[in-house]
Amino acid sequence: ARGFSVPLQRPADCGADRYFDSSRLACAPCGAHQRQSAGGSSCVCEPGYRMVSSNDGFSVTCEKCPENMSGVTQDGWNCITCPKGLTSKGNCKCPNNEILVERSIDGILLNEALCMHCNGSEQSFSASDASGSRCVRCEKTFIQVSKSCDCNSPNILTGGLCFLAREGLPPKGVATVRFAQLGITLTSAWFLKNLQSSAFACWLYSNLTACQALGNMCVMNMNSLSSSSTDACGLFQYIFVSTARVGIVHSIPYWRHNLPWLYYGDQPGLASQVLEKNNFPTTFSFKGIDKDVKLRFIAASFDAAGDFLKWQSLEGGILQLCPDTQTKLNAAFAFGTTYQQSCKISVSKILLDFADPVFYDLFLEYNGGNGQQHLWAVPVLNLNLQYNEKFVNQGSNMNNWLLTRRFFLVDALSGKENDLGKPPRVIRIASKITISIRLVSHTQRGTIYPPLITVAYTDVLIQNPETQSVMVSFAVIYEMNQSEAQIQTDIALGVLGGLAVLWSLLKTAGWKRRTGSSIIDLQTVFKFLLFYAGDLANVFFIITVGTGIYWLVFFKAQQFVSVLLPLPSQEEDFVTYIACAFSLKALQFLHLLVSQLNIDIFFIDWERPKGKVLKAVEGEGVIKSAAVPVSIWRTYFIANEWNEIQTVRKINPLSVVILTFLSLQVVGFSNLALMDASSSLTRSSESYVAPWSRILRFGVSAALWVAIAILQVIFFAVFYERFIEDKISQFVDLCCVSNISVFLLSHNCFGHYIHGRSVHGHADTNMEEMNMNLKREAENLCSQRGLLPNTDGQTFQISISRKMRLHYDWIHETLTRKRGPARLLDSSANTFEQSTRAYNAMNKFLSSFIDHVHKEMDYIVKDKLLLERILGMEFMEPIDKSIFYNDEGHSFSDVLYYGNETTLLIFDILFFSVVDLASQSFVLAAILTYLQQEIFRFIRDTLGQKNLASKTLVDQRFLI
Repeated sequence: ARGFSVPLQRPADCGADRYFDSSRLACAPCGAHQRQSAGGSSCVCEPGYRMVSSNDGFSVTCEKCPENMSGVTQDGWNCITCPKGLTSKGNCKCPNNEILVERSIDGILLNEALCMHCNGSEQSFSASDASGSRCVRCEKTFIQVSKSCDCNSPNILTGGLCFLAREGLPPKGVATVRFAQLGITLTSAWFLKNLQSSAFACWLYSNLTACQALGNMCVMNMNSLSSSSTDACGLFQYIFVSTARVGIVHSIPYWRHNLPWLYYGDQPGLASQVLEKNNFPTTFSFKGIDKDVKLRFIAASFDAAGDFLKWQSLEGGILQLCPDTQTKLNAAFAFGTTYQQSCKISVSKILLDFADPVFYDLFLEYNGGNGQQHLWAVPVLNLNLQYNEKFVNQGSNMNNWLLTRRFFLVDALSGKENDLGKPPRVIRIASKITISIRLVSHTQRGTIYPPLITVAYTDVLIQNPETQSVMVSFAVIYEMNQSEAQIQTDIALGVLGGLAVLWSLLKTAGWKRRTGSSIIDLQTVFKFLLFYAGDLANVFFIITVGTGIYWLVFFKAQQFVSVLLPLPSQEEDFVTYIACAFSLKALQFLHLLVSQLNIDIFFIDWERPKGKVLKAVEGEGVIKSAAVPVSIWRTYFIANEWNEIQTVRKINPLSVVILTFLSLQVVGFSNLALMDASSSLTRSSESYVAPWSRILRFGVSAALWVAIAILQVIFFAVFYERFIEDKISQFVDLCCVSNISVFLLSHNCFGHYIHGRSVHGHADTNMEEMNMNLKREAENLCSQRGLLPNTDGQTFQISISRKMRLHYDWIHETLTRKRGPARLLDSSANTFEQSTRAYNAMNKFLSSFIDHVHKEMDYIVKDKLLLERILGMEFMEPIDKSIFYNDEGHSFSDVLYYGNETTLLIFDILFFSVVDLASQSFVLAAILTYLQQEIFRFIRDTLGQKNLASKTLVDQRFLI
């Protein structure tokens, strides 16, 4: 690395006696009697020395001039006598209004330089030019005022112009510029030189460039107005008021002849009239010919001196300080496409690229009825404008706004003090430019209000331009009055929210009936709030999904524009609704999870002993006959099957996540969420990518998720569960084949019953007999499986009496006194025997209850009323007898994932959407959604397995 290392040297590092050698990129010494040139890249002779030879300044030989010819000619090659003195560089100098002559008319060098006086009399009216090398005709104001090239008192000389002192002249201007953000007010060299002369020339002679220059200085001073100030804007206003008789331009009262149009007027409420009273005289569409789908902005540009430069189209990127491709710049003005661009740009680059400010008057071009091209003036909202030392263009109340016309991007001129040749002390940058397009309410043909360009400036104090930077942005946004949509949303939320309260009250009443309690206590209130949380989450979900799909369909599918997307600031309520929906749905999901993990369940074994065996009685030494033990393996088998279906769903969650992600990212449905008019699913890599709309993003992802889930539900219900595998129905069949019924209570006095009693009397048999039994059943050679004779109904909703529940609890208390056989190794034999007796007692009690043995705790079987099915509650209270309601829909799945697919699906959608809206990443949302599904499935499986072992006395070690 050292072998290829060179020292860093700059021209400023070389000093006065060395120059910067560009071939070596290093400083080199100058010769004798030489010094560094002004540019720093060569050497010149010192004063009093002339050049004898020079190789473009790199090899210079200098010779001292004789005493009688101490001056050096302008070209540096000869010595000459200077009768009127020398400059600091050793050249001859002449007084003002005289020119230096070193050679005769035929080029012969004079021994003594001459200072020739320019003839300023009426015949010549000549004066020396700025370089003092020749006589030129003096400025016309000198001739007009004094009939000479002198501007003597009492005439006024300012800015190189001469004015006649008389009454009615504009007052003396204040050449200061205020940079309010920095709290700095400085005297501008540009204003000091040109302000007064521009005002006088504009006032006296209606000089067009002078009037434009005065207007530009007012714009550089942020269009600030003050009744007591005579700054640039004060002088402009003075001339504007005083020239009312001159007339107006294009029938616009704020545009005077010879003056630039800077203001719309300061009447209260004028801004709202300008922006909303008249519609733009043409319409726009998303799909059509080019003139209808693009905004053709055009700007008249002026330099600081007031000269007109040219007409410029905004599609060329003249208002964008950030670099971008032409393709993307063109997309900025496609109607309906929200364009946003921001970057950080260094101050040094700004000073290099925008040394001279350019001022713009913006118009929107359109076709008139007669085929003539017309321009519509675009008003400017300058957020830095000051009126009587107060900022007025702040806030959303446009009645307080003061609209202007002219603006600039960078002002590196007014911040120069003392010397215009030096760098500025302060620069002012248009750090935020926004063009707003507002759609007329209830339009069907793409009618808009006049556009508005909002400009915010940033004042930068120059300290170290290489390290300083400024964040700048440019945007084109489309908006419309969303108050009506908000009102409709609030109405829908109010109505559906009220219905949710009623539905939650019905749920609470049904829950109270099922718990066997009629007292309204704190638990009842808490339960109502949980029900209401879930129902209100559904309300928010319906509203947000409906809103997202509405904007997706009506915005993307329209040809003639009638609606525009809400702005990001207008989407806050929508995002809040999604957050509320997710929070409330998460609360409902956790409530569901806790409820399912605390159900009471017992497997009733109908199998009876087959004969007797001889058995030794422990501790007595005798042998007695006993019934053949019934195998526990069928119970273990059913318990395992129940454990497996606890988290079975009507859809495949992983495939839904994958298909949704692929549809968004691979197929390209995510492109529909961009804030542009295109409904294409594919985009070119070179094309501009509009920012995301959070409403569309949610609408697209939620619609895809719901559509895929519905298709899966239909597929599983119509095809898969019918022809391949239906785990819920198979479980019921398995119970019947195993001769085991399932008795479960999801509430204190309500639950479900699966009648699994074998029609063959027993199920603990060999393979041959099992196949024979199934064959007989298939040929209808045996009775039906139903609880009632000659019926097939095996599943029931049960509403049990208080007496039945108390007896169940009494037995269950003994059953659960010791937490199951998982602790058999460290439990006493008496405890195990007690648990076994309790299990047998529960099995005997429930089986006898089903067989109507207990007349005081009997039950009846009936059908549910249609209204009972709709409301999810029971009208009859089981006082003396329990009630078994016929249920062919396998409603026992309500205590499983399977019966709560809607809640799980909405929770997954909201979880995915919340993660996506927070991260703007479908990838992260898909991954985290899958992870939460697996985490909650694991929790449900693990805790559900423990609850199953605890309530049924099935050893957890046998649950696999």
